[in-house]
Amino acid sequence: MTATTTRTSPVRSRILTAARRRFYVDGIRAVSADRLIADAEVSKMTFYRHFRSKDDLVVAYLGEFVTEERAAMAESRAAHAGDPAAVLRAYAERIGTLSCVEGFRGCAFLNAAAEYADPTHPVRGVVQTHRAWLRGELADLLIELGVSAGRAERAADELQMLRDGAMVAGTLDGRPTEAAASLVAAGEAVVRAALRPGA
Repeated sequence: MTATTTRTSPVRSRILTAARRRFYVDGIRAVSADRLIADAEVSKMTFYRHFRSKDDLVVAYLGEFVTEERAAMAESRAAHAGDPAAVLRAYAERIGTLSCVEGFRGCAFLNAAAEYADPTHPVRGVVQTHRAWLRGELADLLIELGVSAGRAERAADELQMLRDGAMVAGTLDGRPTEAAASLVAAGEAVVRAALRPGA
């Protein structure tokens, strides 16, 4: 069996689907490999043929969110080509709406980071790489808007903090009609401040 076959196999997808449902709802540490094996209806041998360890499965699980996030950003950039402000607004609206849908349990990356305290662990590596990518995307959009490079980095950090806060608030408040608008307004305030002369 080749690596490509393993990556695209229906069995692997079934295991990932079971992991995504269980990890997100119940927490990663709380879910055993045996529980996932039962949910996916595979043998233990089959499970470990596709994932050498539960940690490998967690990395793959987060990788699915990475793929979705990057695809959403690419689609937004394509839909609003030449309009970085619209891309930023669309991103904030998406996060604000997502954080209030039924069944929302917070950001998968933040949740995983909370469960894996060791910063050198591969799971934390996925989280850190994704967050660095997002900060880079936000900074690039701000620079396209005319924000200086140094200020764009700081403003990107601020926007990411707003995003994180919205994700946490979504698990507690559940106000779908207000969350997206609040996040957009807060993000616009950060952008205005970054564009201000001398900022």
